[in-house]
Amino acid sequence: MEGKKETTIDETLVEKLTRIAFILKTVAHPMRLGIIHLLEQHPRLSVSEICEKLGSEQSLTSHHLQNMRLKGILSVKRQGRSMMYSLKERDVSLIIECLENCNCNM
Repeated sequence: MEGKKETTIDETLVEKLTRIAFILKTVAHPMRLGIIHLLEQHPRLSVSEICEKLGSEQSLTSHHLQNMRLKGILSVKRQGRSMMYSLKERDVSLIIECLENCNCNM
């Protein structure tokens, strides 16, 4: 086709976009977004503290925490009898911040 420039995406950008898509798929649930928001405010929280602040059931909250931990979004450390969760990926906060600040007709 004449007059049309072909655009290619380099491998670095493909990897970056793939990582962003993975993060978005992982956190694409209101409770998971709530957990991330809490962990931005409080660097370490236990399951029971998260449940109390979100008003959620422990089994459901634990399920979401486990999912995000297995996918590398959260880290967990034992403190006495409690498991303390924290954000492992700063990129998660940056991506969510970008979405919050965009004018997406919301």
